[in-house]
Amino acid sequence: MTSHPLLEAITRGAPLVRRRAMAKAITLLESTRPDHRAQADALLTELLPHTGRALRLGISGVPGVGKSTFIEALGIYLIGQGLKVAVLAIDPSSSVSGGSILGDKTRMERLSMQENAYIRPSPSGGTLGGVAEKTRESLLVCEAAGYDVVIVETVGVGQSETAVHGMTDMFCVLQLPNAGDDLQAIKKGVMELADLVVINKADIDAAAATRAQAQITSSLRLLGFHGNPEHDPHNAAQWRPRVIQTSALQHQGMEDFWAVVCEFRQMQTANGRLAARREKQALAWMWERIDFGLKQAFRAHPQVRALLPQMQADVAAGRIAASTAARNLLAAQSG
Repeated sequence: MTSHPLLEAITRGAPLVRRRAMAKAITLLESTRPDHRAQADALLTELLPHTGRALRLGISGVPGVGKSTFIEALGIYLIGQGLKVAVLAIDPSSSVSGGSILGDKTRMERLSMQENAYIRPSPSGGTLGGVAEKTRESLLVCEAAGYDVVIVETVGVGQSETAVHGMTDMFCVLQLPNAGDDLQAIKKGVMELADLVVINKADIDAAAATRAQAQITSSLRLLGFHGNPEHDPHNAAQWRPRVIQTSALQHQGMEDFWAVVCEFRQMQTANGRLAARREKQALAWMWERIDFGLKQAFRAHPQVRALLPQMQADVAAGRIAASTAARNLLAAQSG
């Protein structure tokens, strides 16, 4: 069987050829055309044997916390250590126009000029969870191209951006030194999933950064007893979330951050949790795609399409309950 024309370029091409092939592959993955989807599926299948060796790192945090600056500082540090770094930066799409600025590459100007760095901004397309729909597939392309660290930067929309935890090995949350009271700063839906919390911009107010570090450390300890089972405080062989301080603008704390990441990877590999996490993520990804495909098939069903306008009008006018309309539409599909 003939291999996909992009396979050789992505896995063995010269640096410039490889980057161009990666861009073409991710564009293909993001396409909504049915014929492109078939080509993308074939490419992914051929790329799979070349994936799985990179560290997948998720970076989350509220807007203004300095995610892009932090990732650029980290990327430059890692390249200095001889590693290749890929960044999948997700920008929010407008709910009105559907457009997206895609400005992360501009904000990471120094990193984007590095030969051993690859930055791909993508629109979220309204996808919940702070990541683009095809981020998982793009991540596999970066791994197949030989990148040692793949960083996923989410849109930073608050408590809903937890999907990045479902596709990365380590989930890092950035916080500001003066994020308000600890209840406001500790977004439980995100924080209980965090493997590492970084107090960025610590140089602005050292005292506030130290207070925030103490508060968040205490809160993470509490969440460990009642939250994520992956963070069991009674198990010495299991990871316990940390809180550290950095100043990305001053390039301070990157060495400490990476040391913690390496310790996390070593521990999670030794206790088998890293492999188990990836297996769980792969199965969750499969079911997510099934749910999406079923929804598309439902909307495309001829009888559903014929009945939908009337059901929508009846629900909007209050003539029928939304739950009843939903059952009628589902019955039309099965009938």
